[in-house]
Amino acid sequence: MDEETGGTFIVLEDEEGNSAELEIIAELEYDGETYTAFLPADMDEDDPDYGYVILKNNVDEEGFEVYDTIDDERKEEEIYERFMALLYEEEDEEDPKQ
Repeated sequence: MDEETGGTFIVLEDEEGNSAELEIIAELEYDGETYTAFLPADMDEDDPDYGYVILKNNVDEEGFEVYDTIDDERKEEEIYERFMALLYEEEDEEDPKQ
């Protein structure tokens, strides 16, 4: 993420027409697939539902990028752990005191 220009934001809409603005935090490759971690941009950090949203990147029939939920709970936990390791690694690199 570019600290000078701010984050990258997208608006996703679910099947029911509900939309949410999300900030892209990181992407990673796992088992030949790409996953993206987001934080809600339109939700207060004190909200009990606030937290990371991790979605699988896909391409639809028309060539547009779409994001899907991860249906396998074990895989979801593994990907979450990999994101946390990646994010803490980046945080340590940014803070030379640690």
